[in-house]
Amino acid sequence: MKFRNLDYSVEDGVAVITFSRPKFFNALNTETLEEFKQVLKDAHDDDMVKALVVTGSGERSFVAGADIEEMLNKTPIEAMLFTELGNGTCRYLETLAKPTVAAVNGIALGGGTEIAMSCDVRFASEKARFGQPEILLGIIPGWGGTQRLPRLVGQGKALELLMTGEQISAQKAYEIGLVNRLCAPEGLLGAAIGFARKMAGMPPFAMKMLKQAVYIGNSMDIASALAFEIQCVSQCFSTKDQKEGMAAFKEKRRPVWTGQ
Repeated sequence: MKFRNLDYSVEDGVAVITFSRPKFFNALNTETLEEFKQVLKDAHDDDMVKALVVTGSGERSFVAGADIEEMLNKTPIEAMLFTELGNGTCRYLETLAKPTVAAVNGIALGGGTEIAMSCDVRFASEKARFGQPEILLGIIPGWGGTQRLPRLVGQGKALELLMTGEQISAQKAYEIGLVNRLCAPEGLLGAAIGFARKMAGMPPFAMKMLKQAVYIGNSMDIASALAFEIQCVSQCFSTKDQKEGMAAFKEKRRPVWTGQ
Protein backbone atom coordinates (compact mmCIF):
# COMPACT_ATOMS: atom_id res chain seq x y z
CA MET A 1 0.00 0.00 0.00
CA LYS A 2 1.21 3.50 -0.88
CA PHE A 3 1.07 6.14 1.86
CA ARG A 4 1.01 9.93 1.41
CA ASN A 5 2.71 10.92 4.64
CA LEU A 6 5.12 8.13 5.45
CA ASP A 7 7.42 5.60 3.82
CA TYR A 8 7.44 1.90 4.60
CA SER A 9 9.95 -0.79 3.74
CA VAL A 10 10.84 -4.29 4.94
CA GLU A 11 14.25 -5.92 4.69
CA ASP A 12 15.75 -8.89 6.54
CA GLY A 13 12.79 -9.11 8.89
CA VAL A 14 12.92 -5.43 9.91
CA ALA A 15 10.22 -2.94 8.91
CA VAL A 16 11.24 0.72 8.75
CA ILE A 17 8.45 3.30 9.09
CA THR A 18 9.52 6.84 8.19
CA PHE A 19 7.34 9.87 8.83
CA SER A 20 7.60 12.08 5.75
CA ARG A 21 5.93 15.50 5.92
CA PRO A 22 9.12 17.57 5.60
CA LYS A 23 7.32 20.89 5.00
CA PHE A 24 5.58 20.44 8.36
CA PHE A 25 8.53 18.95 10.26
CA ASN A 26 6.69 15.61 10.13
CA ALA A 27 3.86 16.96 12.31
CA LEU A 28 0.97 14.55 12.72
CA ASN A 29 -2.42 15.39 11.30
CA THR A 30 -5.40 13.02 11.24
CA GLU A 31 -4.44 11.53 7.87
CA THR A 32 -0.88 10.80 9.02
CA LEU A 33 -2.07 9.18 12.25
CA GLU A 34 -4.52 7.00 10.33
CA GLU A 35 -1.76 5.96 7.92
CA PHE A 36 0.58 5.24 10.83
CA LYS A 37 -1.99 3.04 12.57
CA GLN A 38 -2.66 1.21 9.31
CA VAL A 39 1.03 0.55 8.63
CA LEU A 40 1.44 -0.75 12.19
CA LYS A 41 -1.40 -3.18 11.55
CA ASP A 42 0.21 -4.21 8.26
CA ALA A 43 3.49 -4.91 10.09
CA HIS A 44 1.65 -6.82 12.81
CA ASP A 45 -0.08 -9.05 10.24
CA ASP A 46 3.04 -9.67 8.13
CA ASP A 47 4.85 -12.80 9.32
CA MET A 48 7.98 -11.62 7.49
CA VAL A 49 8.23 -8.64 9.86
CA LYS A 50 9.97 -9.56 13.10
CA ALA A 51 10.88 -6.07 14.40
CA LEU A 52 10.11 -2.42 13.60
CA VAL A 53 12.07 0.84 13.44
CA VAL A 54 10.22 4.17 13.54
CA THR A 55 12.01 7.31 12.35
CA GLY A 56 11.54 10.64 10.58
CA SER A 57 12.72 11.91 7.21
CA GLY A 58 15.79 14.13 7.12
CA GLU A 59 17.92 15.19 10.08
CA ARG A 60 15.85 18.08 11.45
CA SER A 61 12.71 16.40 12.72
CA PHE A 62 11.55 13.03 14.01
CA VAL A 63 8.00 14.25 14.69
CA ALA A 64 7.39 17.87 15.64
CA GLY A 65 4.17 16.94 17.41
CA ALA A 66 0.52 17.10 16.45
CA ASP A 67 -0.49 19.47 13.65
CA ILE A 68 -1.42 22.65 15.57
CA GLU A 69 -3.06 24.23 12.52
CA GLU A 70 -5.50 21.33 12.37
CA MET A 71 -6.09 21.36 16.14
CA LEU A 72 -6.55 25.12 16.60
CA ASN A 73 -10.32 25.40 16.12
CA LYS A 74 -11.46 21.95 17.17
CA THR A 75 -14.50 21.65 19.40
CA PRO A 76 -14.15 19.61 22.61
CA ILE A 77 -15.77 16.62 20.86
CA GLU A 78 -13.48 16.93 17.84
CA ALA A 79 -10.48 17.29 20.15
CA MET A 80 -11.52 14.17 22.02
CA LEU A 81 -11.78 12.14 18.80
CA PHE A 82 -8.37 13.37 17.61
CA THR A 83 -6.81 12.67 21.00
CA GLU A 84 -8.36 9.19 21.08
CA LEU A 85 -6.87 8.48 17.65
CA GLY A 86 -3.35 9.51 18.74
CA ASN A 87 -3.65 7.86 22.15
CA GLY A 88 -4.95 4.62 20.68
CA THR A 89 -2.28 4.56 17.98
CA CYS A 90 0.48 4.97 20.56
CA ARG A 91 -1.06 2.22 22.67
CA TYR A 92 -1.26 -0.06 19.63
CA LEU A 93 2.43 0.61 18.94
CA GLU A 94 3.34 -0.11 22.56
CA THR A 95 1.42 -3.39 22.70
CA LEU A 96 2.65 -4.84 19.41
CA ALA A 97 3.93 -8.37 19.97
CA LYS A 98 7.03 -7.46 17.95
CA PRO A 99 9.97 -5.38 19.28
CA THR A 100 10.05 -1.73 18.26
CA VAL A 101 12.87 0.82 18.12
CA ALA A 102 12.51 4.59 17.79
CA ALA A 103 15.33 6.20 15.80
CA VAL A 104 14.90 9.84 16.84
CA ASN A 105 16.76 11.81 14.21
CA GLY A 106 15.77 15.37 15.17
CA ILE A 107 13.19 17.25 17.20
CA ALA A 108 10.64 15.05 18.97
CA LEU A 109 8.10 17.33 20.60
CA GLY A 110 4.68 16.54 22.04
CA GLY A 111 3.34 13.63 20.03
CA GLY A 112 6.85 12.96 18.76
CA THR A 113 8.13 12.25 22.25
CA GLU A 114 4.96 10.25 22.94
CA ILE A 115 5.49 8.05 19.89
CA ALA A 116 9.14 7.51 20.86
CA MET A 117 8.09 6.55 24.40
CA SER A 118 5.61 4.04 22.96
CA CYS A 119 8.49 2.14 21.35
CA ASP A 120 10.36 -0.45 23.40
CA VAL A 121 13.78 1.16 22.92
CA ARG A 122 14.84 4.67 21.92
CA PHE A 123 17.99 5.50 19.93
CA ALA A 124 18.63 9.21 19.41
CA SER A 125 20.85 11.35 17.25
CA GLU A 126 23.14 13.62 19.24
CA LYS A 127 21.24 16.48 17.57
CA ALA A 128 17.81 15.31 18.72
CA ARG A 129 15.67 17.26 21.15
CA PHE A 130 12.74 16.11 23.27
CA GLY A 131 9.90 17.86 25.01
CA GLN A 132 6.25 17.91 26.02
CA PRO A 133 5.38 21.58 25.36
CA GLU A 134 1.60 21.17 25.49
CA ILE A 135 1.25 23.29 28.64
CA LEU A 136 2.58 26.26 26.63
CA LEU A 137 -0.39 25.82 24.27
CA GLY A 138 -2.95 25.77 27.05
CA ILE A 139 -3.47 22.00 26.97
CA ILE A 140 -1.77 18.85 28.33
CA PRO A 141 -0.32 15.78 26.60
CA GLY A 142 -2.99 13.33 25.46
CA TRP A 143 -1.18 10.52 23.69
CA GLY A 144 0.29 8.98 26.83
CA GLY A 145 2.81 11.64 27.83
CA THR A 146 1.43 12.11 31.33
CA GLN A 147 1.62 8.35 31.93
CA ARG A 148 4.70 7.04 30.11
CA LEU A 149 7.09 9.88 30.95
CA PRO A 150 6.81 9.38 34.75
CA ARG A 151 7.27 5.63 34.27
CA LEU A 152 10.46 6.19 32.29
CA VAL A 153 12.17 9.05 34.13
CA GLY A 154 10.41 9.22 37.51
CA GLN A 155 7.54 11.42 38.64
CA GLY A 156 9.59 14.41 39.80
CA LYS A 157 11.58 14.85 36.59
CA ALA A 158 8.50 14.13 34.48
CA LEU A 159 6.46 16.79 36.26
CA GLU A 160 9.29 19.29 35.81
CA LEU A 161 9.27 18.69 32.05
CA LEU A 162 5.48 18.54 31.76
CA MET A 163 4.82 21.66 33.84
CA THR A 164 7.45 23.84 32.15
CA GLY A 165 7.17 22.57 28.58
CA GLU A 166 10.97 22.65 28.52
CA GLN A 167 12.87 21.06 25.65
CA ILE A 168 15.89 18.95 26.52
CA SER A 169 18.89 17.79 24.51
CA ALA A 170 19.51 14.20 23.51
CA GLN A 171 22.34 14.08 26.05
CA LYS A 172 20.00 15.17 28.84
CA ALA A 173 17.36 12.69 27.67
CA TYR A 174 20.00 9.98 27.86
CA GLU A 175 21.07 11.04 31.34
CA ILE A 176 17.53 10.87 32.76
CA GLY A 177 16.73 7.53 31.12
CA LEU A 178 14.41 8.70 28.37
CA VAL A 179 16.88 7.57 25.69
CA ASN A 180 18.68 4.22 25.61
CA ARG A 181 21.52 5.07 23.24
CA LEU A 182 23.06 8.17 21.67
CA CYS A 183 24.36 7.99 18.11
CA ALA A 184 26.15 10.24 15.66
CA PRO A 185 23.52 11.54 13.20
CA GLU A 186 24.99 9.66 10.26
CA GLY A 187 25.04 6.38 12.17
CA LEU A 188 21.64 6.56 13.85
CA LEU A 189 19.44 4.65 11.44
CA GLY A 190 22.05 1.95 10.87
CA ALA A 191 22.45 1.45 14.61
CA ALA A 192 18.70 1.27 15.15
CA ILE A 193 18.21 -1.18 12.29
CA GLY A 194 21.13 -3.28 13.54
CA PHE A 195 19.56 -3.51 16.98
CA ALA A 196 16.15 -4.30 15.47
CA ARG A 197 17.71 -7.02 13.32
CA LYS A 198 19.20 -8.56 16.46
CA MET A 199 15.75 -8.49 18.09
CA ALA A 200 14.25 -9.99 14.92
CA GLY A 201 16.52 -12.98 15.49
CA MET A 202 14.98 -13.76 18.87
CA PRO A 203 12.22 -16.36 19.39
CA PRO A 204 8.98 -14.49 18.57
CA PHE A 205 6.62 -16.08 21.09
CA ALA A 206 9.06 -15.57 23.96
CA MET A 207 9.46 -11.94 22.82
CA LYS A 208 5.70 -11.52 22.85
CA MET A 209 5.46 -12.97 26.37
CA LEU A 210 8.34 -10.77 27.52
CA LYS A 211 6.59 -7.60 26.35
CA GLN A 212 3.32 -8.66 27.96
CA ALA A 213 5.05 -9.44 31.25
CA VAL A 214 6.62 -5.98 31.31
CA TYR A 215 3.81 -3.80 30.00
CA ILE A 216 0.82 -5.57 31.54
CA GLY A 217 2.69 -6.34 34.74
CA ASN A 218 3.60 -2.67 35.11
CA SER A 219 -0.05 -1.81 35.69
CA MET A 220 -0.52 -4.46 38.42
CA ASP A 221 0.44 -4.61 42.06
CA ILE A 222 3.68 -6.56 42.60
CA ALA A 223 2.02 -9.78 43.79
CA SER A 224 -0.31 -9.91 40.77
CA ALA A 225 2.52 -8.99 38.41
CA LEU A 226 4.73 -11.80 39.70
CA ALA A 227 1.87 -14.28 39.29
CA PHE A 228 1.33 -13.00 35.74
CA GLU A 229 5.04 -13.43 35.03
CA ILE A 230 4.78 -17.10 36.02
CA GLN A 231 1.95 -17.54 33.52
CA CYS A 232 3.98 -15.92 30.75
CA VAL A 233 7.00 -18.14 31.46
CA SER A 234 4.84 -21.26 31.55
CA GLN A 235 3.27 -20.49 28.17
CA CYS A 236 6.73 -20.43 26.58
CA PHE A 237 7.03 -24.14 27.39
CA SER A 238 4.27 -24.85 24.85
CA THR A 239 6.56 -23.86 21.98
CA LYS A 240 9.06 -25.73 19.85
CA ASP A 241 11.40 -22.75 20.21
CA GLN A 242 11.69 -23.38 23.95
CA LYS A 243 12.70 -26.99 23.30
CA GLU A 244 15.14 -25.87 20.61
CA GLY A 245 16.66 -23.13 22.76
CA MET A 246 17.38 -25.41 25.67
CA ALA A 247 18.58 -28.27 23.45
CA ALA A 248 20.96 -25.87 21.69
CA PHE A 249 22.30 -24.67 25.04
CA LYS A 250 22.91 -28.25 26.15
CA GLU A 251 24.55 -29.17 22.83
CA LYS A 252 26.66 -25.96 22.77
CA ARG A 253 25.34 -24.73 19.41
CA ARG A 254 23.36 -21.78 18.11
CA PRO A 255 19.59 -22.27 18.27
CA VAL A 256 17.51 -22.28 15.09
CA TRP A 257 14.22 -20.56 15.81
CA THR A 258 11.14 -21.55 13.80
CA GLY A 259 8.59 -19.30 15.44
CA GLN A 260 6.61 -22.32 16.60
